[in-house]
Amino acid sequence: MDDDRRITALSEVPTEGTLLFTIRDGTELGEAILTKLDDGTVVAFRNYCQHWTDVRLDKGSGALVRNGDIVCQKHGATFGQETGYCDFGPCEGATLDKVDVEVDDDAVYLADDTFRFEHLGPSGEQDLSSGSRIDFTGT
Repeated sequence: MDDDRRITALSEVPTEGTLLFTIRDGTELGEAILTKLDDGTVVAFRNYCQHWTDVRLDKGSGALVRNGDIVCQKHGATFGQETGYCDFGPCEGATLDKVDVEVDDDAVYLADDTFRFEHLGPSGEQDLSSGSRIDFTGT
């Protein structure tokens, strides 16, 4: 596998959480999350909720993973950790956008030719939202 597509060591990918990384799609930066299933399989998804795509699931310290579901902490939507399918919440029936990854020699690599791996961590664009859609600023 190409070193420029290496995301991280397999041992760094959590089972009860996510690991955030930045990808590039042409000229656009984006974010994706890695998570490890109980059987050791690693899956990756784009780092946004299907209800409001400006809402990040992982804001930098790992998304909440509970009972095999990735949880959007803004409005409680739950997405299957294995499939990304939303089985509860305002976007029920939607599916997180998958990012193809492969495990080789105890490392995780970006296998999706649509994207280029940039770095671990956030893209630099921070979600500064309050957790509410109500705006009290008067602007």
